[in-house]
Amino acid sequence: MQPIQGAPARPPGQEPTQAANPVGEQPLSTMQRTVLERLVIRLIALTQQQSAEVWAGVKHDLGLKNDAPLLSRHFPAAEQNLNQRMETASQNQTSRQVVTQLTELLSQGNNRQAVSDFIRQQFGQTALSQLTPQQMKTVLTMLQNNQITIPQPQQRPATERPLLPAEHSSLNQAVTKLAAATGESSKLIWQSMMELSGVKTGDLIPAKHFTPLMTWLQARQTVSTHTAPTLHTVQAALKQPLDDGEWRGMTEYAQQTWQVTPQTVLTTAQVQDLLNQIFLRRTERASGMIEVRDIQPIYSPFVAPLVDAVKAISVRPGLFFIALLVAFALIWLVI
Repeated sequence: MQPIQGAPARPPGQEPTQAANPVGEQPLSTMQRTVLERLVIRLIALTQQQSAEVWAGVKHDLGLKNDAPLLSRHFPAAEQNLNQRMETASQNQTSRQVVTQLTELLSQGNNRQAVSDFIRQQFGQTALSQLTPQQMKTVLTMLQNNQITIPQPQQRPATERPLLPAEHSSLNQAVTKLAAATGESSKLIWQSMMELSGVKTGDLIPAKHFTPLMTWLQARQTVSTHTAPTLHTVQAALKQPLDDGEWRGMTEYAQQTWQVTPQTVLTTAQVQDLLNQIFLRRTERASGMIEVRDIQPIYSPFVAPLVDAVKAISVRPGLFFIALLVAFALIWLVI
C-alpha cells in the first residue's frame, strides 16, 4: 500500500505527532517583556499616560486587537514603536519647556515687539506658533543672551483730552488685578494714580497719562509676584525698560535715599516709590531733568507740601525775607 501523497512515512500503527508552534508564534519571552515594560514605564513618565493606554496604542499601531496577546514575532515592531513614541514625547517635553521660558521672557519690557520683529526678518513668520521647535529654541537662546535688539515702544503724541471710556475701563481692570494680587484697596490705588497724574479729586485723568499709568500698574503687579525684588526686578517689569540715563538716575536715587545697591532686596514701599519716580520722570511733571532729591514719595503726604512751600518762598525774595525774620523771632523767644 502506497503512503498518502504528501504525508510523511511512518510505521504502521504509530500515531501522527502533534505539530509544534511555528517559530515566532510563541508568547513573549521574559527578557522581551522586560524590555518592553521598561520602555512603557519611561514613556508614562514623559506623557502621564496610563499603562493600559500605552499598551493599547502599541497594539493598535501593530494592527492587533486590544485583547490579542503580543507574540514573540511582534517584539521588534513593538520595541521600535515604543522607542519612536519615546523620542516624540521627549521632543514635545523640550518644546513645552522652551515655550514656557519664552512666554515668561516675552512679558518683560518690550521683548514681545523685539521677538516679533526678529522672527519676521529671520524666518519670514509673524507668530511664534508658526516656528519649528529648533527655530523657537534659537529665539529663546538669543533673547536670553541679549542678542536681539529691544526697540523702545512707540510713543503716541500727548493729549490733554480726558480718558476715553475704553481707556478708563482698561485702567480699572488693571487696578482690580493689582488689588487682587497685593490685597491693597482699589480706592487707594486710584488715589495714588490721581496724585501721580497731578489731578485733583473729582477731575478727570488726562489721556496722555494712560500709557504711563498702565505701565505703572502692570509693573507693580509683576513685581508683586517676586519674593525678593531688586532694582533689576523693577527694570525687567517695565514694559518700556529704563534707558541708561534713567537707570543711572534710579540707582543714584536708591543709593542716596536708602543706601541700597542694584542687588539689594527692596521692600514693597521702596518698589512703589521707585515706580512713582519713574512715572514722574517720564511724564515730565517738572520742567527739565528732575533732580533725584526733589522727588518725594507719594506715600509721604506731609513732606510734599513743605517742599512746595520752600520752592514758593525761594522764588519770591520779599516773602523769603519775611519768613527769615519770623524764624529769627521764634529762635529769640525760645532763647
